[in-house]
Amino acid sequence: MEELNASSRPRRTRRTRFVCISDTHNCTVKLPKGDVLIHCGDLTNQGSFSELSKQVQWLEKADFECKIVVAGNHDLTLDTEFYKAHGSYRHNNVSQVPEDCQALLTNSKTLTYLLHESRNIRLTSPSGPRTTFSIFGSPYSPAWGGAWAFQYPRNEDDNVAAKSLWEEIPLDTDILITHGPAHTHCDESRTQEAAGCEILRQEFWRVRPRLALCGHIHEARGAERVRWDLESKNARYAELGRTAWQDPNPGSEKNALIDLTEKGGAPLDNDGSRCLSDEKSRKEWFDRHRAKLEASGEDGGDKDVAYPGIGTLGLGEDPDSVRSDQAALAGRLGRRETCIVNCAIQHTSYPHSGRGPRKLNKPIVVDLDLPVWEDEEPYEKTPEDA
Repeated sequence: MEELNASSRPRRTRRTRFVCISDTHNCTVKLPKGDVLIHCGDLTNQGSFSELSKQVQWLEKADFECKIVVAGNHDLTLDTEFYKAHGSYRHNNVSQVPEDCQALLTNSKTLTYLLHESRNIRLTSPSGPRTTFSIFGSPYSPAWGGAWAFQYPRNEDDNVAAKSLWEEIPLDTDILITHGPAHTHCDESRTQEAAGCEILRQEFWRVRPRLALCGHIHEARGAERVRWDLESKNARYAELGRTAWQDPNPGSEKNALIDLTEKGGAPLDNDGSRCLSDEKSRKEWFDRHRAKLEASGEDGGDKDVAYPGIGTLGLGEDPDSVRSDQAALAGRLGRRETCIVNCAIQHTSYPHSGRGPRKLNKPIVVDLDLPVWEDEEPYEKTPEDA
């Protein structure tokens, strides 16, 4: 596996298997085989050096070409500012050194640790799918029951903190990892409240990743496929509908599999189309689109044709409309569906005492068709290709 700069999209796709876990809270579980392992945070209960060491050693031994980790609100020492303010009240007053704890992840030779940042990944193993994808990972979640790491205010009037965080997600993200869920998507708490972040849900509409992974709300473990409404003129951040996933093998040791591939029969309606990254490219795209309208005899006047920076965030309609969210739509209409997965391993929320025997969920396995990076020339399909 290697990281690279984003480039033009190849033509082929191959199945790539993601094994998704979150909220292990010091537990180690049997991991099914796959190409990419993703941990969505809360490796530990309190983020001590001892706890983190054991979790990192377990993850480093796991046999995957690519292993990606974000922190969660329980991984206290991974949030330096939080630990400076609150650390003396945790770990039974045994002081921890945040820099040493963080180095376990940042210095790992086999783990990619994402701290609210993105990477472009190539899988390069000769025995792997040799596919590429862009990924963004963040440890943040809205405040929920006490002082914890990597949290922001939940009920600000203008949501400044949430907006400043989530608007940093690149629009070309294929795989989005957040510790906390989006509002009303795999976020129902044990008190039947929707505990997720609405601003994050709105950013889901704008980015429309292929796969959005989270944890945090243990009782909401599961998955759903969400279809985005990109045509409505007067409804911001709208959804067409959602389909809940059912584990095909509940109560057994077989994989909890979500098959989003062409061969699986129900492919994800998301081609990963890229945004037009600079204003010149966007203006050229709109000019070409306007020329097509004029050539076809349709109205291509100024009242209908938008240029970059004019549209309303979160609003659908044709991307050449002055009303639409142009940056989110132009060149990206192939991103119509997202699979959202809460892959919490712990079945019940922290603390676990007094709730009977501790129950663990299986990892969730997701198969995706992703582009092959190595051959952009015309080719003959092989049995491996989608």
